[in-house]
Parts: sequence; structure tokens; C-alpha cells
Amino acid sequence: MKKFVAAAAGGIVAGLLVTTQVAGPLLAEESARKSNVYEQLDLFGDIFERIRIQYVEEVDDADLIEAAINGMLTSLDPHSSYLSPDDADDMRVQTRGEFGGLGIEVTQEEGFVKVVSPIDDTPADAAGMEAGDFITHVDGESVLGLTLDEAVEKMRGPVGSEIVITVVREGEPEPFDVTIVRDTIKLTAVRSRNVGDSVVLRVTTFNDQTTPNLISGFQEQVEELGGMENVNGIVLDLRNNPGGLLTQAIKVSDEFLEKGEIVSTRGRNPEDGERYNAQPGDLAEGKPIVVLINGGSASASEIVAGALQDHRRAIVVGTKSFGKGSVQTVMPLRGDGAMRLTTARYYTPSGRSIQALGVSPDIVVEQPRRVDTTPEEDEDTNRRTRSEADLRGSLNNDSLTEDEIRQIEEDRAKADEAAKLREEDYQLAYALDILTGLSALGPKE
Repeated sequence: MKKFVAAAAGGIVAGLLVTTQVAGPLLAEESARKSNVYEQLDLFGDIFERIRIQYVEEVDDADLIEAAINGMLTSLDPHSSYLSPDDADDMRVQTRGEFGGLGIEVTQEEGFVKVVSPIDDTPADAAGMEAGDFITHVDGESVLGLTLDEAVEKMRGPVGSEIVITVVREGEPEPFDVTIVRDTIKLTAVRSRNVGDSVVLRVTTFNDQTTPNLISGFQEQVEELGGMENVNGIVLDLRNNPGGLLTQAIKVSDEFLEKGEIVSTRGRNPEDGERYNAQPGDLAEGKPIVVLINGGSASASEIVAGALQDHRRAIVVGTKSFGKGSVQTVMPLRGDGAMRLTTARYYTPSGRSIQALGVSPDIVVEQPRRVDTTPEEDEDTNRRTRSEADLRGSLNNDSLTEDEIRQIEEDRAKADEAAKLREEDYQLAYALDILTGLSALGPKE
């Protein structure tokens, strides 16, 4: 027994010695690291004083410190930044759905401002701005070298004032100017309509109104069609939707999922990770869903598309999404400002990160650029699509009843509408064709 105690005691002593030997270098390393940080802060103080005293023009101390803070944050990634009190207030207004501006969501890439997407029915949208456009100049002044916030500040101005933006677009040989008149941007989070027997839900942003608008819009369209039994499916159109509130992306996904994970977030520390799960209840009652995405679908849009895709609840159609798979937390600061800091990455239910990769559609469908045709070309197209019934003096089909003739005429009208939609919006027409095909197969047993 004495030998056992002695051995145990020896083990404790040895353990203490080992701990002391390891802790020594660690403490020294930590002390050196802190010393280095203090030296760097002293360097910052020296530079700050030199600028205040020796710069060619007098500078405002607060502006100088604010610029230093913003520079520190923007050096991390394109989405972290300092928000001045005015900027923080603007951001809070935007999440409520109404603000002044051009109507474009932007990021920064290679020093230039890149358009994530224009917002529907805004001055930028009306002027023809497209996802993927690069803005190089604002009113003739280059934005190269400016921070994103500085570039955005140049684009702000009074409602009704004019701005000229120089754009570089893939496929265009030369940069070109776009003139836009600033206006008050009123975001309609969800627009709903019926196309045939399908409900189309166009989600333009994820703000406080998105989920309530989605539910009420869907219910209105179902009622218009005469009940769920007359609905063959839903198109959830997330094209050119730059994202918004994570909470709203989770709620929208939950509306169409009965159970399972919607999204998870993982930060620097494993214990800070969160998982968000769906609650029972499916707004669409199991009806087929097609989700439309493109290069302007980002952030919250990608959460919804990824969740419904991973659960095989929807077919995703279109082109690869933007690839913003990071979460920003807005932290209030003293003086009414705020800090927008990237704190986590998010992952779809299957565990894939969308960061820089985007969501790949199940069916890739490009949106062809519209080509203006001449009246002669339209006449040629009409001539090629004529049938026997269009020929002068053709015989009537005397075997058809009046009801059958009326049905044929209705089918022809639907075909004409479908052809028109294909010209206007090929991707949406493709999505509706998928729903029609699924409906023809009948419900799953």
C-alpha cells in the first residue's frame, strides 16, 4: 500500500514538473505576443499624432479614427465594415423595406464595385443594370481604391437627382455609361400571381415583411384558383434576390419543410455553432416546388435554395448562385454607430458550404438575351407555326362536339400564352413546364 502511495505521489510530482516545463514557454510566448501588440498600438499612436500635426491640411480626429477602424474591418473580408451612426440608421431602415437610393445590392471585387443584383422595379432595374456588372466610375470619378462604403456614399444623393455610372459588363467590348435618377426605394418583399394552374412567388428580398407577404400572397392565389386541389405546384423565384435577414430565410424555408435541418452556422469556436430545424407544417401541402436562382441570388436566397434542394423538396432551376456563405453580425457601438463583422459560415443540411461556390441548380437553364426581331421575321415565325386549320378553305372536323371545340380553343390559347412567356422569361416558362410535367404524372402514392 505504501509503495502504491509513493508511486502515486511520484506521479503527481512528475506531473507538476512537466506542467511547469511546458507552461514556461507558453507564458513567455503569450507575454511576447502581448508585448508585440502593445508595440503595434504604440506605432498606431505615433502615426496618428504625426498625421494630426504634420499632414498638409488639418484633419478631424474623429474622421481619422473612424477611417482607421473601417480600414481594419474592411481588410478582413468584403462584408465586414464600420457603420457610422447615419449608415447604421440607414441599414435599420432598409430591413424595414423602404429607403432612398438606386436599388442595387453591391459588393467589392478586385477593387471595383460589383453588382450582386438590381432590385425589382427600382431605378437601377429600369436602367438595365445586371447582376455581375462592374461599376468603375461614378459621375466620371474612379471608384478604384475606395472602400465599399466610400463607393456607396458616392452613389447616394437626394431623391430626384441624376447619377451617371460607368459599367463594365461581360460580353460588352467597351465600358458604357448608365444614367440613373435616384428615387425612394420601396421594397415589395413578395409578389404573387397565377400562371395557368401554378402559383408564382417572386421573392425580391428577405426583410421583416417577407414571410408574412409570402403566406398571404400564396393564400390569395390559392383562393383565386379555387383551392389547393386546383394548384399543380409553386415556383419560388429567387433570381436577383441579394438576400437579407437570416431569420427570414429560415422562416421561408420552414414554410415548405415538415422537419429536418434548414441551415447551420459555424463560427471560430465550435461551441458557438447553431442549428436551425423546421417545424411541422407545409404551406404548399406537398405540392411540387421549383426554385429559380441565378448569379444574383445571394446569402439568404442561397440558404432557402440549398435547404429545399438538400431535402429534395424542390427542383432548383437556373444558373449557379452568387456564393455568399458567410454570416454577418451587426454589433452596436458607443456613439450610435455599429460594427458589421463576419462571425460565421453557414452550411446547408447536407453539410456543404456555399461560400465562393454557390448553389448549383439541378437543371441548368440560361436566360437567353432578348433579340429584337423585325416584323418580317415575326411573320416568318408565324408562317412556320401554322397548321391545317389556318389554311383558307380547310375542311371542318365534323366529329367534334361544341365542348371539344371549346376545349381545343382553350388549349390553343394556353399554348399561345406559354409561347409568349417563353419569349419574355424563358427560365420561368421552363419552371412552369416542369410543374406541368410533374402534375401530369399524378400525385405520389
